[in-house]
Amino acid sequence: IQIKMAQGAKPGEGGQLPGQKVWPWIAKTRYSTPGVGLISPPPHHDIYSIEDLKQLIHDLKNANPQARVHVKLVSEVGVGTVAAGVSKAKADVVLISGHDGGTGASPLNSLKHAGTPWELGLAETQQTLLVNGLRDRIVVQCDGQLKTGRDVVIAALLGAEEFGFATAPLVVSGCIMMRVCHLDTCPVGVATQNPELRKRFNGKAEFVVNFMEFIAEEVREYLAQLGFRTLEEAIGQVDALDTTKAVQHWKADGLDLSPILHKPESPWEQDLHCSKAQDHGLDAALDNELIERSRAAIEDGEPVEIELPIRNLNRTVGTMLGNRISIRHGEAGLPDDTIQIRFTGSAGQSLGAFLPKGVTIRLNGDTNDYLGKGLSGGRLVVRPPEQSHPKLVAEDNVIAGNVILYGATAGEVYIRGVVGERFCVRNSGATAVVEGVGDHACEYMTGGRAVVLGPTGRNFGAGMSGGIAYVWDPEDLFHRNLNNEMVDLDPLDETDAAWLRDTIRTHLTETNSAVAQRILDRWHTNVRHFKKVMPEDFKRVLEAAEKARIEGVDVDEAIMASAALEKE
Repeated sequence: IQIKMAQGAKPGEGGQLPGQKVWPWIAKTRYSTPGVGLISPPPHHDIYSIEDLKQLIHDLKNANPQARVHVKLVSEVGVGTVAAGVSKAKADVVLISGHDGGTGASPLNSLKHAGTPWELGLAETQQTLLVNGLRDRIVVQCDGQLKTGRDVVIAALLGAEEFGFATAPLVVSGCIMMRVCHLDTCPVGVATQNPELRKRFNGKAEFVVNFMEFIAEEVREYLAQLGFRTLEEAIGQVDALDTTKAVQHWKADGLDLSPILHKPESPWEQDLHCSKAQDHGLDAALDNELIERSRAAIEDGEPVEIELPIRNLNRTVGTMLGNRISIRHGEAGLPDDTIQIRFTGSAGQSLGAFLPKGVTIRLNGDTNDYLGKGLSGGRLVVRPPEQSHPKLVAEDNVIAGNVILYGATAGEVYIRGVVGERFCVRNSGATAVVEGVGDHACEYMTGGRAVVLGPTGRNFGAGMSGGIAYVWDPEDLFHRNLNNEMVDLDPLDETDAAWLRDTIRTHLTETNSAVAQRILDRWHTNVRHFKKVMPEDFKRVLEAAEKARIEGVDVDEAIMASAALEKE
């Protein structure tokens, strides 16, 4: 599992997949809408510090303890310090990416002028890890236009032990570097979803296998010349590099290469390559007890109820339990409410992250950031403690942190109280009810539904290309906080009103919400105060699909045709 902090060919930039490339099978894979463009912004919205990165690494390791967690960094001045932080954050692999790589969809300006060679970043990373006694606990990987066995050996001598190839195997497979990847017009059928163009692809897996075998053979030849029996022996042996010809070249006159070729003295005894595993602390996780108590449900599908206290040092609770369920039952999970867990107290970060179908977590208390991150069908309920002060007004108090439901694909969340910023960012299928949100809510949302029964912060709906949000706005102030670049404010129809009423009733049942009770008590009056936030692209796709069904033509073709017209 790789956390791509940046890309070597375009550091600091995100990516966009135009609507005409989002064919139905792509949309299904990415939990979005066919024909609607996808935006991958430069930052990770759950990472604003090295501590946040450490939390994401911990989340992913809980989600799949057998997987290695990579962190991709770009070769630049100071990358060694970041790599040391990544090692301390318990990543299994750090990848140093050079400026020479990159897809044909990267901006030409970035390809020409951004990033630095992988040799510089790799040398600095190796030296910094050695000086800090961290080198033997993390694998160092390298990529960025590696093409030959010579490149592999040089990277190994500078400290890399794994090597990434992309452009060269792509060319071997038939790519002719037309650099039209973003236009869906690739003439050789490599970077396109168009069925007609894909017929032109004539690459075979054997071509790539042969290429990599030749690379391996060349690596063996260089290792033999250098006197190394294995590639592992060569890792970090920078003194085996013969730089005489390069240093004496007239273009290198005045350059001092000694910082790149320096082999630091370390006060710690350690290997020059990864020789021991990171300790992720999973043995001490609360999930071990949850798994043990839920064994009957996981193995036989029997209903289980669990009641436990929780503290904020209990992070990523429910995720390892979800991993066991997914291993046994796959994506379908268990029937709803098979495992019901009731916690009391203050939960740590990432409660219910990646929680699958069949698990319901009810928390009487409050929780930190990343509640329901990557939610995959589970149900989460957060409400104030039953012994709260009688004067506590839940809808005026913050009960959960930032970045809730980041990247959720299915499931339900009911929160009695106000939450922080970036609520439902990149939500792709979950249903959420909350009583107030901070700035940037529903940002980059591609699916699912969000109901906000209270005030909102600024920049609501920025980059929102799918899903629907309903906001209760009795004072008619919401339009001031809406980012209307990609969304419209539409009136509710009868279907919207019926769904909304049922959802608020469920919220009342789960949380005993006073706001929900007041709205339902005068429903026919209050329903008029709801604003429906509808993405323009999503609306276009729904209209095209409905028209195609009425006319009896292929729905997918109609959707993609509407995307092409929108582009024009």
